[in-house]
Amino acid sequence: MTIFQCILMGFLVVCAISVSFSRNLLNSILIYMSYSLIMSILWVCLESPDLAITEAAVGAGVTSVLFFATLKKIQAIRIEKDKTKEEAARNE
Repeated sequence: MTIFQCILMGFLVVCAISVSFSRNLLNSILIYMSYSLIMSILWVCLESPDLAITEAAVGAGVTSVLFFATLKKIQAIRIEKDKTKEEAARNE
């Protein structure tokens, strides 16, 4: 294993641990996306491009979009207009 691959493995461990301790759902999704991208780079380093493309497309792409849509649906991600209206209501 090269030093680069060891560094990537370290990042994978850090991402896996930080996702479990993150309290913000949006941050958890972003960390998950970075985990998938790092994993796809590792698959390329291990000379398995088919797995790398699949990991990047499904892990970082489709799954993350579905997570974002779910957060929007349950209103965990609010539109900026809603935030300004809430702040204006608090200030009055």
